[in-house]
Amino acid sequence: MKYLHTMVRVRDLDASLRFYCDALGLLEVRRSEHEKGRFTLVFLAAPGNEEAQVELTYNWEPENYGIGRAFGHLAYEVDDIYAACERLRKHGVTINRPPRDGRMAFVRSPDNISVELLQSGAAKAPAEPWASMPNVGEW
Repeated sequence: MKYLHTMVRVRDLDASLRFYCDALGLLEVRRSEHEKGRFTLVFLAAPGNEEAQVELTYNWEPENYGIGRAFGHLAYEVDDIYAACERLRKHGVTINRPPRDGRMAFVRSPDNISVELLQSGAAKAPAEPWASMPNVGEW
């Protein structure tokens, strides 16, 4: 058995790609358009880790998706949690749970998918502005 991917439905493919690729740093691995079924699939992965993918499914007909309670979050290990959060913030992403502990942060995608960021290795020393930043919303 081999893990393949996690699929999330997105309402706005361009906004989702700005979040996942430009702000979060994932790379587009492949894309397929399905005119008969009227949907697009975009597979993303962290650089150097193409075997663990996220599949963005964009249905061409507008739909409103609720988030089921059984789905928790996507999680990515990062080399520098502070740099990753700053890059996200510069792209207009709200840091819902700042990395006050130098170890963990949470953000949300344009479709309200929770994304956890974890510091690789040992936690970084607490640093501002993160150490005193409050939680915002839910994650």
